[in-house]
Amino acid sequence: MRRIAIALAATVSVVVLLFSYRTSTDQTPVATGRPLGGTQPSRTAAPPASGTSAAGTFTGDAADTRYGPVQVQITVAGGTITDAEAIEYPQESGRDVRINSEAVPELNQETLQAQSAQIDTVSGATYTSEGYQQSLQSAIDQAHR
Repeated sequence: MRRIAIALAATVSVVVLLFSYRTSTDQTPVATGRPLGGTQPSRTAAPPASGTSAAGTFTGDAADTRYGPVQVQITVAGGTITDAEAIEYPQESGRDVRINSEAVPELNQETLQAQSAQIDTVSGATYTSEGYQQSLQSAIDQAHR
């Protein structure tokens, strides 16, 4: 009787796990709440004195990736990056949305911690990470002009 109870519990557990498994073929887009921005770099601050960083918001050049452009905007105050946001990134498919809804916030946070474009690549989002780093470096370069 005890073996039957254990076998029944194991079977129920396996069935529950099978039904809760999410397949990678799900093409249902998930809303991220992130607007897409333009592709033109912009600078909203006056040029800094020689050798210092400007304060303001700087938009890096869009970096083309295999799945679409990635563009980053940073806010700088007192020589410190106070905000980083990907304003454009691949969102064409449900897969793009799933990958980037997790990767982009992580890249934004990495930027604030590193205070440079020397940030870690997010596993599973290599192309987005590389494009993010390129656009971020472009924004940082603009802040140093």
